[in-house]
This record gives sequence, structure tokens and C-alpha cells, in this order.
Amino acid sequence: MVAKGKDVYSATRDWRHGHASEPPSTRPRLQRSLVTLTRSSLPQTTMRKASYAISAVAVVATTVFAVVALTRIDWIVATYHSDALGATFEAKYGLHEMCTRLLVQLPGKDDRYEHPECRAFPTREDDQCNEDNRLFCTLWSTARYASELAIGFGAVTLVTIAIGVTTHSRRRRIWRVVAGLLTIQALLELAVFAIVVDQFRTAGFPNKARLGPGLWLTTVAWIFGVLSAIATIVTGIAADNGKRWAAGNRAYQPILG
Repeated sequence: MVAKGKDVYSATRDWRHGHASEPPSTRPRLQRSLVTLTRSSLPQTTMRKASYAISAVAVVATTVFAVVALTRIDWIVATYHSDALGATFEAKYGLHEMCTRLLVQLPGKDDRYEHPECRAFPTREDDQCNEDNRLFCTLWSTARYASELAIGFGAVTLVTIAIGVTTHSRRRRIWRVVAGLLTIQALLELAVFAIVVDQFRTAGFPNKARLGPGLWLTTVAWIFGVLSAIATIVTGIAADNGKRWAAGNRAYQPILG
């Protein structure tokens, strides 16, 4: 018993004077303390302001495409030619209006007759929305509302970015909200695209009808919106993990031993 006590005393004395390593029982405790201290001293990283600026530009571009598409009346275009009569009839369908144009080439070098006409589309009286075309009218109106709602989400996203970049703490969290709003905007534009294409195929548009520039602008809008949302999510996650390309000068720095 005495010898064992001496061994313990000698080991403790040697450790105090630096002749032996620390007691094994203290190593895990010291390691845990060091890890805790290291983690608490690391800065909380945020996404670069430049990344938020790029997201804002993407939102502006997506919203502009959506606004221009909504105001156009050439989502679906049908054109008919009659060589015998020298006449051309054209019908253009937008989300809120349709226009027709009759062009007749009269005898003579530069004489022609042209009759354009526009009206709201679809309507209960002209498009039988209370009868056989009720489903078509409902879906077409839904597409218009979805497009308008997508534009509204674009405006909300811009306001969110403008407010979020004002402080460090907001920049650390706001990228999730921005990514969510971008995703909703893109999904709404995708819904508009899907509804119009489906109705073009099934709703009985003229045989010579084709999809027009209005739809393709919406296609660009939702593709651009999806890519912007993915880029924001990837950049935000990378910034949270301390990646220099995403967080800039606030990235985690390795501790050199």
C-alpha cells in the first residue's frame, strides 16, 4: 500500500514539474474545453453583400420578364391566308386580352383594307364561360392571377433584400427568406407556363395556332428564377460553412499550430 502511494505521489510530482505528461484522466476534459473555446471564438459568417446584389439583379430580371409577358397579347397566335381573296386573318390571345386583325389587299398597288379589333379575354358572353368553356375560362384566369402574384413576390423579394443587407445579423439569416421567395416566384411562373401549354393542346384553339413570344418570355422567367433560387441556396449554405468564396473576409480561418 505504501509503495502504491509513493508511485501516485511521484507521478503527480513529476507531472507538476513537467517531467511527465498530464494525467490521462484530464485529457478528454482539456480537449472538450479547447473545442468549446475555439467554436465560441469563431466569427458567425454571412453571405457577401455582392451575392445579395446578384440575387437582386436576378429578381429584377425575372420580374421584368414576367411583367412584359403579362402585358403581351401574343401568347398564342393563329394566322390564316387566302390567296384567292388576297386576305390575311390573324388572332392573338393573351392572358387578359385577345386581338384580331383582318388584312385585305385591294386591287391596286398600295391599296389595302385593315380592320383590327381587341376585347377582353376570356369573357362569359363571347367565350361561353358559363357553359362548355367553364374549365378553360377558370384555368386561363388562374394563369393570369398566378402571373400577377409572381410579379408581387418579385417586389416583396426586392424589399426583403434591401432590408436584409442593412445589418450583419440580418444578412446571416435573410438568405433563406430570399431563396424561399425566389422559389415561390419561379413556381408561379412555371404554373402559368404549364396551364397555357395544356390549354393550347386541349382547349380547341385554331388548328394553325402556335405558341407565341409571350409564353417564351414566361419560360425564360421561370427558368431564370429556378436557377437564381438554387444559386442563392448554394451560396448561403457555403457562407454558413465558412467558405471564402461565399463569405469573403468573414470566412473561417484555420488555426495554425
